[in-house]
Amino acid sequence: MSQTVQVGPVKIGGGNPIVVQTMCNTHTSDIEATVCQCLSCAKAGAEMVRITVPSLADVENLRLIRDRLRSVGCTVPLVADVHFSSEIAMALPGIADKIRINPGNFHPRHETAREKFALLIEKCRVFGTAIRIGINHGSLGAYITEKYGNTPQAMALAAMEWLEMAIEADYADKVVVSLKASNTVVMVEAYRALGRMMKERGVMVPLHLGVTEAGNGESGRIKSAVAIATLLEEGLGDTIRVSLTEAPENELPAAWYLAERYGLPHPGGIPSPLTERERYILDAACEFGPRLLRGEIEDFESEDSELHDEILQACRKKFYKPEYIACPGCGRTLYDLQGTFERVKAATAGFRNVLIAVMGCIVNGPGEMADADYGYVGEGRGLVTIYRRREPVLRHIPEAEAVERLVELIRQDAAETPLTIN
Repeated sequence: MSQTVQVGPVKIGGGNPIVVQTMCNTHTSDIEATVCQCLSCAKAGAEMVRITVPSLADVENLRLIRDRLRSVGCTVPLVADVHFSSEIAMALPGIADKIRINPGNFHPRHETAREKFALLIEKCRVFGTAIRIGINHGSLGAYITEKYGNTPQAMALAAMEWLEMAIEADYADKVVVSLKASNTVVMVEAYRALGRMMKERGVMVPLHLGVTEAGNGESGRIKSAVAIATLLEEGLGDTIRVSLTEAPENELPAAWYLAERYGLPHPGGIPSPLTERERYILDAACEFGPRLLRGEIEDFESEDSELHDEILQACRKKFYKPEYIACPGCGRTLYDLQGTFERVKAATAGFRNVLIAVMGCIVNGPGEMADADYGYVGEGRGLVTIYRRREPVLRHIPEAEAVERLVELIRQDAAETPLTIN
């Protein structure tokens, strides 16, 4: 059992019920919209809400958002999402209830990153602010990948280094760790490796589970469910997010389903009930997904052929259509991510054996696309960069042309190295 971490009024780990959370996709500078979305998410059952803080100016915006929420009696803990900037992270203790960071991205020089993380721990100690150490596949940094490659083991080792610093600083009781990937096999293996390492170390901090950039619709729900269910069945996981390229409120019914299926009952029951179809697909994903990911079975029988194929693809056993990576969007997204993702899916549906990423911004996109064959990444100002694997091959493409240019690139490459086209 993990130890308990207090985040505002919410307890994570320690045998408490699984905590369900989501993330705003509003711009943090739009205080009214963000407050309204936080209230809507809390009403729908979010027990914790993450908000991006992309600039120092947004630190004050987060303070105003928090004060507005508290003034109307909303006590949902707020998690500040910070990328790269230790300066922004240092400004957040006392404002955010928890700060999500990847300390390895604080500075290109690893020793400097360690120094900055040590300073952040001390600042958080003053206010009792919790920290989520968030390691994502594809954004590990040269220090770890040069030694261990871009692997699940490397993800776990990276997390353990920062966790070890928190242990030595006597602050591990305020730390949660996540190891997210869009590849369900990588994600499950990374958490298992970290679980073994923490057990050997004798310190079990709570784990936040999620499949990053899972996409939308039934595919996104199934992909999240098979991986999260596998780990929860194995006793790993204390808080979860079903990350979808949809409105954040839409994530909550599936997350509550998983929390109730594998955790302690929450007082008051499930605030976000499932539709009959959602329950049907999640029941199947949780029945067969963990067995597929553990290698106990290689296939299963189902009268619903599409659901059958979706579960097999989510578990990386069969690819009957393109595989998509799509971030859920946040305050850094500067275009219509949900609409664009639907256009990309419609335009590329005829391809097979190809992995396509649709990412909201240049901050996370190139790293978190991980093993994508092609990437569509927003630059802002109505422009897009199109990637072939990790190489930006088409820059500053107007949004109106970008989907067509992406398809042209895939077809051009297919002419040289044929893909399967339905």
